[in-house]
Amino acid sequence: MSERITSYQEFWPYYLREHSKPACRKLHFFGTTLAIFSLIAALWLQWPWLILLALVAGYGPAWVAHFFIEHNRPATFKYPFWSLYSDFRMYFCWLGGKLPAELRKAGVTAT
Repeated sequence: MSERITSYQEFWPYYLREHSKPACRKLHFFGTTLAIFSLIAALWLQWPWLILLALVAGYGPAWVAHFFIEHNRPATFKYPFWSLYSDFRMYFCWLGGKLPAELRKAGVTAT
């Protein structure tokens, strides 16, 4: 995609298409879960260094998934805030059972 996306409404379907392979999404879900638990632990234990762990735990598996499974560049590099928001949106859509419908709307077919 060469032109810049200017609205989140355009970004969300693009984000889902960049996560078309189930294995990529699974690594994202794994990383996001680790990041959430690390943030909770940081607050609970009052260990701020766990926030760094949350960043590594969240982004590490996601970037591995993009480079080795999807073979694309993470959207985080170009759209950092929308990507972070979308990662959590995708995660909670998955938890709520709404992700398959969102993927279909974005044109992602089951693979």
